[in-house]
Amino acid sequence: MRNEAILLVDDEEGILIMLENLLRRAGYTHITKAGSAGEALKAVRTVRFDMIVLDIMLPDMDGFSLCMEMRKTISTPILFLTARSSDMDKLQGLYLGGDDYVTKPFNPMEVVARIQAHLRRSSLYASDASNADDLYQYETFTVSRITGQLIVGGVVTPCPAKEFELLLYFCKHPNRVFTSQQLYEQVWGTMVQGDEKTVVIHISRLRKKLEVDPSDPKLIVTLRGIGYKFVPISGG
Repeated sequence: MRNEAILLVDDEEGILIMLENLLRRAGYTHITKAGSAGEALKAVRTVRFDMIVLDIMLPDMDGFSLCMEMRKTISTPILFLTARSSDMDKLQGLYLGGDDYVTKPFNPMEVVARIQAHLRRSSLYASDASNADDLYQYETFTVSRITGQLIVGGVVTPCPAKEFELLLYFCKHPNRVFTSQQLYEQVWGTMVQGDEKTVVIHISRLRKKLEVDPSDPKLIVTLRGIGYKFVPISGG
């Protein structure tokens, strides 16, 4: 049995029941279902969830707004699961703090696989916290694997789970070039066509936190047609 706590948020009872059954078959027992944004917010105030699956079209608040509200207090991975399938909707969801995005109709086993991948990667980063590489200090920011904190200019800066894991991966592999696909496979743990956009958006979010001028990045640089490279500036 798995100990991770999962929150499923959707106003379609059938989808909640189906996902709960599939997750229980996969060994997950700590599953909470919410049919509205109000129920979801109440749940996250009382339970520390390891994964949240979130619909966008809810009866009392849209999922985008709910995601932003959750991001004020938690960094838990959030997977959007929605019928809104346009690129603009996906980009908006990821920019607002989502970590992954699956559209309806969906393959239920793909959703379970993505949930497992997120939880597996989170568990891996937690288990590695005792390693020597638990603190990365640079000229303008510090990343602590143990505390899960990103400190920019001396200020603790909120950083959702996948952003944090992506940054840690860059810190662990400085001056190496990675394609979007390689980064997705290493940080998210599963890959389907189109997921490169998720990496691009997460890098954009990191640049806004770390770069003096995000439009002219010096830390996470783009090598056009090749990929991305983290070029650290060591602290004094």
